[in-house]
Amino acid sequence: MSQVEEEKKAKKEAMKQLRAARKKQIAEASGKMKQQKKDIEAIRAKMNNDVGTVPQIAEATGIPSSEVLWYIAALKKYGEVVEAEKDDGYFRYVLSQGSAKEEDTHDIG
Repeated sequence: MSQVEEEKKAKKEAMKQLRAARKKQIAEASGKMKQQKKDIEAIRAKMNNDVGTVPQIAEATGIPSSEVLWYIAALKKYGEVVEAEKDDGYFRYVLSQGSAKEEDTHDIG
């Protein structure tokens, strides 16, 4: 075997060991990303035809209000939701006009 082939084989083996060692972390991260996408879609579905406050959205979706607030802040940052009028001390949020038609999602977090 030439030295180049040996180096390639060593790199390949090192990557295989690294993937095996990090398998748990990769699976956990993938699971979190999937849950995040489900949560965001649930929030969008709730807001699709309605305006809502963070507590109202949290109640409707079953997502803790602290997480809903975090998602709303991120969606607001990307221009997907906008603030509407205040309701009993809470801002109401609504999907912006462009976000209802967008197919791609931003990774938040």
